[in-house]
Amino acid sequence: MKWQHMALLVNNRPGVLSHVAGLIARRNINIECLNVGYTEIPEISRINLVVGVESRFQLDQAIHQLSHLIDVIKVVNLDDAPLVSCELTMIKVSAPTPQIREELTNIASLFHAKIVDVHPASLILRLTGRQDHIQALRQMLQNYTILEIATTGQIALGRGPQTVKDSLLAPQEPADGTGDTEGGRP
Repeated sequence: MKWQHMALLVNNRPGVLSHVAGLIARRNINIECLNVGYTEIPEISRINLVVGVESRFQLDQAIHQLSHLIDVIKVVNLDDAPLVSCELTMIKVSAPTPQIREELTNIASLFHAKIVDVHPASLILRLTGRQDHIQALRQMLQNYTILEIATTGQIALGRGPQTVKDSLLAPQEPADGTGDTEGGRP
């Protein structure tokens, strides 16, 4: 199975997320992570998906069908070009003694994690980065009691100046391929 990063621009309306997730599920594609957030355009939301597919054909079919949903404006496979991805994880770890709190503070420092909450019985560490970096921290914490983990899953942007919405702002070619945008008028 191959993991693919997809970005969808959608109208910010109720029910859009359930239509997108339902279509993906009907295609028998596994959603590894799904994030939805606002964009710089208030009426448009961005859905970031990481999906597991067996073939490029399966992915292309899903992209084609997603692009035909009424409230989907644009679908892009971000893995078609270089991208930057990261995720946010918070980990609550038992820290009942000053010695354990000090050890956890040192581990957090090695990973550039922030300690965002200190309680006499626990610490919460926050780490933003690549999935392998977060997994390495989790492995280092195996000898401690992890009480709770919350993670956002991956979000991604394509590298360079191009954006997902670029093609939305470019002049559209007419369907007849003539280049005539005025309906035949000179």
